[in-house]
Amino acid sequence: MATDFYEALGVAKTASTDEIQRAYRKLARRLHPDVNSDPGAEERFKEISEAYQVLSDPEQRKKYDRFGADFRRVPDDFDERVYAGAGGRRGGHVRYTQAGPGFGGGFEGFEGVDIEDLLGGFFRSRGSGGPIAGADQEAELELTVEEAYRGGRRHLSIAGAGERGYDVDIPAGVVDGQRIRLAGQGGRASGNAAPGDLYLVVRIKPHPRYRLSGRDITVELPVSPWEAALGATVPVMTPGGEVKVRVVPGSSTGRRLRLRGEGLPNPKGKSGDLYAEVRVMVPKKLGKRERELFEELAAVSDFDPRRT
Repeated sequence: MATDFYEALGVAKTASTDEIQRAYRKLARRLHPDVNSDPGAEERFKEISEAYQVLSDPEQRKKYDRFGADFRRVPDDFDERVYAGAGGRRGGHVRYTQAGPGFGGGFEGFEGVDIEDLLGGFFRSRGSGGPIAGADQEAELELTVEEAYRGGRRHLSIAGAGERGYDVDIPAGVVDGQRIRLAGQGGRASGNAAPGDLYLVVRIKPHPRYRLSGRDITVELPVSPWEAALGATVPVMTPGGEVKVRVVPGSSTGRRLRLRGEGLPNPKGKSGDLYAEVRVMVPKKLGKRERELFEELAAVSDFDPRRT
């Protein structure tokens, strides 16, 4: 993977979200394994997908800009003042990445601060022979948009946990950043103490067709000039399958058609929506009769798209 996400996408560090999105989509169309059989294309696609996933998320991008390659080890609720006071700086190394007993979620350290040294006295004060609860652990779970939509059961192995295998029930409609708890599957305990928990942090991979915003999904909808002008009912593919959408007469490129409840499902509330974004497409080559009809239209129409 590239060490610099901006270089991977070919954008400047000051690039806007739209510029980052355009750069990713341009590269994804060329490098996606479905359209590029070059052996290096798949690895390059993974590289730009990881870069886009981070830089398109304002919070993740902020942490990446601040901490560099170690940004994933910094807790989401980190306090910048505490970090600065601990002698931290961009690119600092994290020395401890597991939550200690009694500390709940991830407890990451900062450059120059050895958490084990700080907490060693605490554990020793409890007595070397007493039971010690297992540490909570975290691992990332990469899912496609389709997998996040439908959920299901999945078997996975995690190298950092001693190559242990897990059967995971993924709820339908999980979102990026959501944590799935596997009780008792974290660090081992001593004595009769309880083992820690394993938390799987969901990371939804960028998709060449779908764009996610929370539970809402946006997908491009190619339509012909006559469908856009006259209106039509056309099929659109969603993660849940094909549905029909009504293109309103007079639709131009960029118009968003909302399909309520067709986004990511939500078992605890309202499902997301799907937005079909109109893209008016013209034939690359015209037959003789098609050209005659377009020429006739051009002759009789007073429509000027540059003056609307």
